[in-house]
Amino acid sequence: MYTHNGVEYFIVDAHIALWDAREDNQRNIHGKQFIDCFYDYHRNLSPQSEVWTYEEYLYQGSERLMKDLFTDGYVDHAIFQPAYLGEFYHRGFGQTEEAFALATAHPDKLTYNHNFDPRNGEAGLERLRADAERFGLKGVKLYTAEWHGDSRGWKLDDPWAYRYLEACQELGITNIHVHKGPTIRPLDRDAFDVADIDHVATDFPDLVFIVEHIGLPRLEDFCWIATQEPNVYGGLAVAVPFIHTRPRYFAQMIGELIYWIGEDRILFASDYALWTPRWLVERFADFQIPEDMTEYGPLTTTQKKKILGLNAAKLYGLEVPPRLQVPDAGESATGPRQPDSADLAGV
Repeated sequence: MYTHNGVEYFIVDAHIALWDAREDNQRNIHGKQFIDCFYDYHRNLSPQSEVWTYEEYLYQGSERLMKDLFTDGYVDHAIFQPAYLGEFYHRGFGQTEEAFALATAHPDKLTYNHNFDPRNGEAGLERLRADAERFGLKGVKLYTAEWHGDSRGWKLDDPWAYRYLEACQELGITNIHVHKGPTIRPLDRDAFDVADIDHVATDFPDLVFIVEHIGLPRLEDFCWIATQEPNVYGGLAVAVPFIHTRPRYFAQMIGELIYWIGEDRILFASDYALWTPRWLVERFADFQIPEDMTEYGPLTTTQKKKILGLNAAKLYGLEVPPRLQVPDAGESATGPRQPDSADLAGV
């Protein structure tokens, strides 16, 4: 729980990982390129007091994760969003067994999401069904730019991807987190394009598509899609650290998101261990859009409460103390929040 200026916040960190990028796990030069790119983001967007050494960054482990998130970081609940990256790492990048064991030991604090790759065909579908049962999955994390043999990416609207999304629907895996953000070396920029979100959001209205990293640098494309698709959400991982280095840029991002999709479909995330949540929570709770940016309204306490935790808690059915709840927002002025809320009279 975090308290700021007498206001209590329920904090859900909706995008964390427990990774291993140590040299003995790097399968090739691309494993080093990937973690080096992560470290560049960490080093360049963090306050100096929050910068880790490179050695610390390669692997954190369970004990440090629990301390950084729950002892020091104000987090009430966190959600693992692992990436596999088997072409780059011998044992995978996200550590399935260690993360799942941690979530099993602390179900009040951690939820484990898993991943799938539709390029694995029928065998992958069977694995998804087994994973859903074993992990009790409520969500998955998808990396559409991940390499797979000679393939350097896939799209959500590929025929095999539809088979997997249909399986998610059947299995009750309703929260589909998709990395649609900045390029990470050596992955390809275009493989993270947000356009395929439009297709699947329309065709799978019972699933929720959380666009991680709000589509950066394609924020405008994301907003135009999400305002018309009420089951599309924005995850703030990678976006929030700009609150330190580029506060006006962050103000623009959060202002655009609230204008286009409303306060109920934005999720806070630290993207641990890219960054630790403590300073991000503190900065966001204290943040205000500059008065001279008159096209945006001020951020309210209610909006901050929803973004910092209540929205994710609702998606994952997390128990929130009654005193911390706030009313849902009214209808968005810019686009339909629900399929039956669009005013089609002028069409």
